[in-house]
Order: sequence, then structure tokens, then C-alpha cells
Amino acid sequence: MTAWVGSMVSGVALIASPLCSACVDNFGARPVTIFSGVMVAGGLMLSAFAPNVSFLIFSYGIVVGMGCGLVYAATLTITCQYFDKRRGLALGIVTTGTSVGGFLYATAQNELIELFGLDGCLLIVGALALNLMACAGPMRPLNLPGYYLKQKAALSHKDGPLYDKPAAIIIIDSSTTNGSTHKSPVKELLISMETGEPRAEPACSQVVRVVKKRLRPHVDYLYTMAEYLQDRTFTAFCISIFLFSLGAFPPVLFMEDVAQSEGLIEHVAIIPLVSIVAVATGMGKLVLGALVDVRWVSGLLLYALTVMGSGVALLLVPAWKSYVGLQVLSATLGFFSGNWSLTSYITTHIVGIERLSQAHGVLMCFGGFGIMLGPPVVGWLFDWTQSYDLAFYFSGSCVVLGGVVLFLAALPCWDREKKEKNVPALDPDKQSTSDKVASVA
Repeated sequence: MTAWVGSMVSGVALIASPLCSACVDNFGARPVTIFSGVMVAGGLMLSAFAPNVSFLIFSYGIVVGMGCGLVYAATLTITCQYFDKRRGLALGIVTTGTSVGGFLYATAQNELIELFGLDGCLLIVGALALNLMACAGPMRPLNLPGYYLKQKAALSHKDGPLYDKPAAIIIIDSSTTNGSTHKSPVKELLISMETGEPRAEPACSQVVRVVKKRLRPHVDYLYTMAEYLQDRTFTAFCISIFLFSLGAFPPVLFMEDVAQSEGLIEHVAIIPLVSIVAVATGMGKLVLGALVDVRWVSGLLLYALTVMGSGVALLLVPAWKSYVGLQVLSATLGFFSGNWSLTSYITTHIVGIERLSQAHGVLMCFGGFGIMLGPPVVGWLFDWTQSYDLAFYFSGSCVVLGGVVLFLAALPCWDREKKEKNVPALDPDKQSTSDKVASVA
């Protein structure tokens, strides 16, 4: 039960990425980041007063997870909008903040819990999370978000009303003429829609038309997401993200437990293995982000190779029974895990900058399911075998499989066959735009 608390933070943040991306498209990065700061801080402070694990799953897993998903989508979207030539390096620098924060928090949380208890630690971290609202200040949008465009269009519409509201007129009349009483015909409900001409229409037809009008943007959004999955490269990328999230992230949480269960250390070291992973991840984000900006480097192939390298490192953990070996493997796994900063760059190259937020939301949704399912599966394997060996073999196999799938899908031979058969890409206009962005990079 407790394994779900930690996994739901990252899982909910990524599963809700399509919703978070839609919020960024409609309201902009700045308001979304401010709101996310309130959610993260409120969820952490609320978790300090949690009476049981079920409440903690809601306050910490769902509320904090949704806040993290909003700020993550806003940060990546605004970074890709501002940077073209060095987009990979910019994303690496931005996402390095999570690694630095993970290293500092992993090092300081034991001291905070010892001095102030778990409740005090959550309150302090929640207070620090309020600084997200200050960080939203510089996020000035280059283009007006969809919500503000709709408001501007409504204000500029002088002939009609600001919003479509049906006008209903009900007339009930009874008159008496020359002492004789007669009933006037019943006046129907007159509703003027779009044309402004009053007409009689069944109520059910009116409801259906209004519902269709309201649901049309959502249906178009779902259709666009389904269109992404028809692209071979993007589908393989989603599968790779799911398998990588399923296998690579849970072992990091149990790395220190592996060392203690094997009797390699009597107590937690001054610099935990989790901190080593965080530092190596930060370095990997910077190095891989700078490397992907090189003209002759393929982002998809680079990501596939790093995924396979992470899988090999996980497969070697059960065979390396020394604490120094675990430190080396933790650093290797952390460095290759820095490929997470390449996801926005690769998504931009596949679908274009105009569709980045929607496509990246779909991609992160696959990763969210993997992160949410990973820790419970690893914990179940440990409970079944009372050893972490099978868990690491399972995780490493999943990660290697994800790298192989993406590597095969990214081979240049597929593009040659597509050109020979003259098969159109996902969207020719967007594809040409992404090619321009890639050439500038």
C-alpha cells in the first residue's frame, strides 16, 4: 500500500500530461505554473496532517502529482518556444533542476526528519514549493494562449452578443371578446440560434446540438492524439517510454535497500546511492542535451542507445556484489537516465513545434503508467522471492526491450522506403516545419 504513495506522484504527474498540456495551450505557462505552485505546496502541507495512508495517497499522490505535472508541462513548453538553435542544451539545463533538487532533498531529508519530524519536514518542503509562483514571473508567452484569443475575439465582435445565449420567449394569453371566452393558441418556445430567426424546434434536438457544439473541441483533441499514434516513430517512442519508465525508475528507489540486504553497509552512507543517481542524472542531461544539438547526431538513435545502456546496467546489478560496484552502476544508470531531457526535443522533431504540447502530453501519459506500475511490480517480485535479483532482471529486460524497439523504428531504411513509396508523413505541413527546426538546431 505504501509503495503506491511514491509511485503515484510521478505516475499521476505524467498520466495527466494530456490534461496539463491542454491547460498550457489554453491559459499559458505563467498562470499554470502559479496554480501548480499552490497545488504542490498545499498538497505537501496537507500531507503533514494525513491520518492514514489512504489520505496520503490523495494529498501527496494525486494533489502533489497533478501540481508537478502542470509545472512540468509548462516549463518544457515555454522552453521549446523560446529556444530553437540550442534547444537540446536549453532543455538539459532546465531539467537539471530536478536532479539538483533531488540530490539536495535526498541529502537533507534525513536531517529535517530528525530535527522536525516527518510532519515538520513536509511543512518546510511545502513552504519552499511556494517559490514556484515566483518562478512563473519570467514565463512571458510569445503567443497569446487560446483562452485569451477567444476573449479578444469576443470583445472585438461588436454586432452580436459576447456569448451565444438562446433567448426564450413564453407567452400565455387569454382574452375575452363580446362576453365570449375563447382560448388563444398555445405559444411555443421560441429559441434563436445563430441565424437569429425564431423557429420551433424539439427540445431534444436543441440539447443534442448544444452538446455537439460543446464537445467538438474535445473530440478534435482526441482525434489529433489518435492521429499521432498512427505514426510509426512516435508509437515506438511511446512504447519505449513506457518500458523505460516501468523498468528504470523503480530500482533507483530500492538501490540502497539492495546494499543493506546484501550486508555491504551497516547503515546508510553519507552520500546515498540515490544522491549519486541524481548527480549523474544532472550531468547526463547536460551532456546529452549538448550532444543532441550536433548536426550529425540523431536524437532518436541517441535516446535508444542510452535506454539500452540503462538496461544493461540494471542487468549487472545482481552480479556486482560490492558497494563500489553499486556506486558505479548507480552513476551509469543516472547518467543514461538523463535522456529524459531529450523527450521534448525528439517530440518536436517528429510532430513540429506547433503540436509539441499535445504530442508530449500523450508521450508522458505512457511514461506515467510505467512509473505508476513499476514500484508495485518490483515490490511484489521481492515479496515473492525475498530477493531483488529477479526484480532487477525484470527491470533490465523491460528497458533493453524498449531501447531495441525504438532503435529498430529509428533506422534510416524506413525513411527510404517511405520516400520510394511516396507515403505522406503524419502531417506534411507540420513535418516540414519540424525539419526546418531540426536544420536550425
